[in-house]
Amino acid sequence: MLKPFYQLLLLFTISLQAFAQEQVTISGFVREKGSLELLPGVNVYIQNSTTGTVTNTYGFYSLTVPKSDSISVSYSFVGYERQEVRIGNAVNQQIDITLSAVNQLDEVIISGKRQDEKVSESVQMSQIEIPISQIKKIPAFFGEKDVIRVLQLMPGVQKGTEGQTGLYVRGGGPDQNLIILDDAVVYNASHLFGFFSVFNSDALKSVELTKGGFPARYGGRLSSVVEMNMKEGSKEKLHGEGGIGLISSRLTLEGPLAKKKASFLISARRTYIDVLAAPLIAQQQAGNDSKVKPGYFFYDLNAKVNYDFGAKNKLYVSGYFGRDKFNVREKSSDSENKSGLNWGNATATLRWNHLINQKLFVNTSLIYSHFNFNIFSNDKQYENGVLKDEFSLKYNSLIRDYSLKTDFDYYLNAKHSVKFGAQITSHRFVPSALALDGDFADNEIDLQAKPINTMEAGAYIEDTWQPFTALKVNGGFRLSLFETNSKVYVRPEPRVSAALKLAKDFSVKASYAKMNQYVHLLSNTGLGLPTDLWVPTTDRVAPQQSSQVAFGFAKDLEKPGLALTLEGYYKKMGNIISYKEGSSFISLDGENANELNWEDNITTGKGWSYGAEFMVQKKTGKLSGWIGYTLSWTQWKFPELNFGKTFYPRYDRRHDLSVVGIYELSKRITLSATWVYGTGNALTIPISKFMTYENRFVPNNWGVPANNGYVTNEYGEKNSFRAEPYHRMDIAIQFHKKKKRHERTWEFGLYNAYNRRNPFFYNIDSKKDPKDPSQRINVLSRYSLFPVLPSFSYNFKF
Repeated sequence: MLKPFYQLLLLFTISLQAFAQEQVTISGFVREKGSLELLPGVNVYIQNSTTGTVTNTYGFYSLTVPKSDSISVSYSFVGYERQEVRIGNAVNQQIDITLSAVNQLDEVIISGKRQDEKVSESVQMSQIEIPISQIKKIPAFFGEKDVIRVLQLMPGVQKGTEGQTGLYVRGGGPDQNLIILDDAVVYNASHLFGFFSVFNSDALKSVELTKGGFPARYGGRLSSVVEMNMKEGSKEKLHGEGGIGLISSRLTLEGPLAKKKASFLISARRTYIDVLAAPLIAQQQAGNDSKVKPGYFFYDLNAKVNYDFGAKNKLYVSGYFGRDKFNVREKSSDSENKSGLNWGNATATLRWNHLINQKLFVNTSLIYSHFNFNIFSNDKQYENGVLKDEFSLKYNSLIRDYSLKTDFDYYLNAKHSVKFGAQITSHRFVPSALALDGDFADNEIDLQAKPINTMEAGAYIEDTWQPFTALKVNGGFRLSLFETNSKVYVRPEPRVSAALKLAKDFSVKASYAKMNQYVHLLSNTGLGLPTDLWVPTTDRVAPQQSSQVAFGFAKDLEKPGLALTLEGYYKKMGNIISYKEGSSFISLDGENANELNWEDNITTGKGWSYGAEFMVQKKTGKLSGWIGYTLSWTQWKFPELNFGKTFYPRYDRRHDLSVVGIYELSKRITLSATWVYGTGNALTIPISKFMTYENRFVPNNWGVPANNGYVTNEYGEKNSFRAEPYHRMDIAIQFHKKKKRHERTWEFGLYNAYNRRNPFFYNIDSKKDPKDPSQRINVLSRYSLFPVLPSFSYNFKF
């Protein structure tokens, strides 16, 4: 009975061996000539065939192809010279390549993967990779080149309000973006209360945004993944770059520790707003008995060290450290007050790359991430120079992670490229810790919140499969788990993306992704400020969930050098959370402080977002850039908000348009401009204001009753008011000059060049009636934040 089975198994084994004998595997690493920095996303393909791949995050590639007398392999990457290698009598072998950078005007905008990449060929949709070189040419707020602000110019990505760096992707909030720096999660990406991001572009090698069709390797957020990788540092010689601007300066150094084996990178940035403002404040308060001394600054530091142990093992250690400090000191003859707000991030990553064989590559990471903010106030009262009374308040909140992560890349053959791996994270949350000392409600209170310890884990597998030339499919499955003290959530997350080529340069794409999010951001403003509160899923608060489908077209136009994409999407979200009406993240009521529980102050609901995104790119030539347009709707529904009626969240925006242009006038002059337009935010504002009175007897010399009046605002439905449209133009010009030992660039720019007074907030003010000056009327007033702002900076590179 078993003999036929064994015969069939033997035949199958012999067939596999015969097939293996007819295949050869070519693998290796691709580096940059001069620095030996590994290059991710390099296009590697066999000439005159459809067989190809791209290097992974660590510059590794593997191709398994039919054996022949000779094989010609081509390597290409944007900004580098194309290189071809001809292999005679092809056998399994490792080929490491170095590509030379070229100074060219024909750079690819947006697509940072390879010079000849076509949007119609990639299986991934809703993904954008931005070259750092392009980020540095786009006009910037106060001259500070900002990765997050450039992402806001992409279709499907919206900013929150004037000047803010928050990302609102396809109807999601700022907490629904997974922001990763060298595998470490960054929980709050803002400096200066959201006006700048924490990422110094001088330290970055790559930036990639995924807003839909998520591969299975990503998890933990609903709306987007922003993955950034730091430079490794030159292994050949010392390099540096930096800049001096209006409000900050920066410096980056990189170089070898052991030539061709080890290198380092260190990049630092600091503002000097406090130094510039100090003499002005002192002059203004000269002669006053009571003096107020405010101060603010931020700094950040990126560092990385790596060591190459040979062809199979590489080790990386990287970290980010940043801090914002805002404080106010007021002093007079009989009192002294010190108060402030501080927040910051710290991350550290230890990564080990190991090449198991020509087809199997593994990266293992140990990761640390920490974010905290604190508020403090200390008030002292003196009498005749002697301390009479003192009151102190301290408020603190933090989140801390330890993670272990491993990822495998398995290049099975020319039709299958498999990724699989797992991650486990230990979270510690301290949602609030309040300490009050002194005579407060006749009690001394020292309330330290109990830390919440949770564990999150996930395992995934995905396969990029090309069953035939015209079709590519990326299918995957992720299983996520979250454990609290009393409950375990286990959630499956299927993913699939497909691209079908209907013509040479035209393809249709579709994707589906199910996501779960186990950490939440509680916000009173919806702006993603550092004072917002990070909280975990608990037995009372379920994880957020989303399902997103997307469908689109991609077209490459050869002669004009244009690429067009059109995508439509529908996303449904469940278990999203918000504060109840009138609730807040902090209570300064000492009597009720012990009863404060954030779970009692929130409500859960659902939401949905849908729309269409259009983008046209000019990829090559002296004039490059893109036009992006988004038409979208986002709605929420909470049983305990807005009387249970559906409403638009603050960041719902019907129309969003961005136009970006970069013109290389010559090798020495670069012109750039951006213009943005967006529907106004949905706001809740008073629809009327009136006076209420309370009759009560107040003992006084006359013994007559007194009426105390209170101003009361009446509000309509939640977010029923639509602000005026937002639009703005920024322009910049750069002057480059190469000198004997370095290159310098002067940049001059204008933010809000035509001085548009965009709305920042609205208020009802009492003003004189123009028809009858003896009477006062209530009017709706609009307040703006930034007029036209000039900037300049001096940048250098050696």
